[in-house]
This record gives sequence, C-alpha cells and structure tokens, in this order.
Amino acid sequence: MYPPELVKPMREDLTSIGFSELFTADDVNEALKKEGTTLVVVNSVCGCAAANARPGARMSLQNAKTPSNLVTVFAGVDREAVDAARSQMVPFPPSSPSMALFKDGELVHMLERHHIEGRPAEAISENLKAAYDEYC
Repeated sequence: MYPPELVKPMREDLTSIGFSELFTADDVNEALKKEGTTLVVVNSVCGCAAANARPGARMSLQNAKTPSNLVTVFAGVDREAVDAARSQMVPFPPSSPSMALFKDGELVHMLERHHIEGRPAEAISENLKAAYDEYC
C-alpha cells in the first residue's frame, strides 16, 4: 500500500479532468453496469503512468467522441476495486497502468502496460481516440 499523500497528486491527474475514483468491487460493478461507454484507467505510481498513460488519457478526451463515463482505480492502493476491474478485463492479464473501454458493460478495447510503456502519450491518445470513434 502506498501512502495517501504519495498518490494524491497522481489521483488528481485524472480526477481533475473528470474521472471518478472507484474504491470497492461494488463501485466497479455499478460503474460497468451503466449504459454507454466507460473508460477504466488502472492508475499506477510507475513512471510510464506519469509520462505516458495519464497524459495520453488526458489528450484522448480532446476528441469529438468520448466515453460516457470516466473511472479510475489505483493499483497498489485500491486493491478490491483493482481486482474487480481486472476481473472484467479477461482474457488480458493484470497490468498497470492499463486502460479498458467498455460499451454497455462489455470490454471492447484494451491497452495493456506493454502498449503504454515506452510509447509517447500522443500515440496512446491516438489509440484511444480511434476506439472512441468506433465505439462511442
């Protein structure tokens, strides 16, 4: 578990642009029951989350089509919520950071850590925008 004061600014990178934090399995289940599209970002303290994932998520929202719902869980902090979110991302193995787009509760697009690490935020944003254009 990371101390709350350490992860606070990392959480705010997403909550400040409209993401809702999920802390429990029930939170995750309720979020994924919603109609429309839901982007789930599995946030992390790692460098690729700071340099690539969170900026990529932010840039992706500058698009004509965007998800109806934006939610996030924090790996290494919100274990119950992370486990519940990852259980909905099968067959993809757990990774953080990662991003999943759901449509009406069904997983339709996935970015695993290996799609994020070492890639510029702009490339991640473009990948997500293409998914938004297709599913949102």
